[in-house]
Amino acid sequence: MKLGDYSGKLVIATHNAGKLREMRSLLAPYGIDCVSAGELGLPEPDETGTSFEENALIKGRAAAEAANLPALADDSGLCVNALGGRPGVYTADWAERQSFEGEPGRDWYMAMGKVEGMLAQHGPDVDRNGSFNSTLALVWPGGEYAIYAGSVDGHLTWPPRGSKGFGYDPVFVPAGSEATFGEIEWEEKQRVDHRANAFRKLVEAEF
Repeated sequence: MKLGDYSGKLVIATHNAGKLREMRSLLAPYGIDCVSAGELGLPEPDETGTSFEENALIKGRAAAEAANLPALADDSGLCVNALGGRPGVYTADWAERQSFEGEPGRDWYMAMGKVEGMLAQHGPDVDRNGSFNSTLALVWPGGEYAIYAGSVDGHLTWPPRGSKGFGYDPVFVPAGSEATFGEIEWEEKQRVDHRANAFRKLVEAEF
């Protein structure tokens, strides 16, 4: 079945508020009734894959099975040329830290600083180019699935600029722009970012 022929609920397989906002906004024009894995109280599966596709499928399959509904999962990350494509699938892991209460959390400023520190080790002429990459996995309860991938090229800047977006957005300047993803308006970002590029492929195939 294609998503365009489906009239029930779709689970967005994420607990990330920023990612959920983007995906809901992308789906809104198509009248899809969405609920997030977080809103359903579904556990977050261990992302043990070594590629964006593998991790997207892990999340999508877990949500589809637990909710008995089709699920749309995204696995995305920042790939920096000079760092051999890192952090890649470990993009979120680089932001993990323990709070004062001992609970796990994510510190994106720390993660951005880690990337910048590693680039600085390569000297002032380091290649600062990289890309954001997104893989969407649409998974049906019966096991059928489809994969759609998108990316956006750009370069890294320091210090971080802007409070819009989330994650590494304040240090990523997309190709053809002088502003970071943290500075541009939400609607503009959705026209050019990696998740929107992947979503366009999904729309072409599913609607």
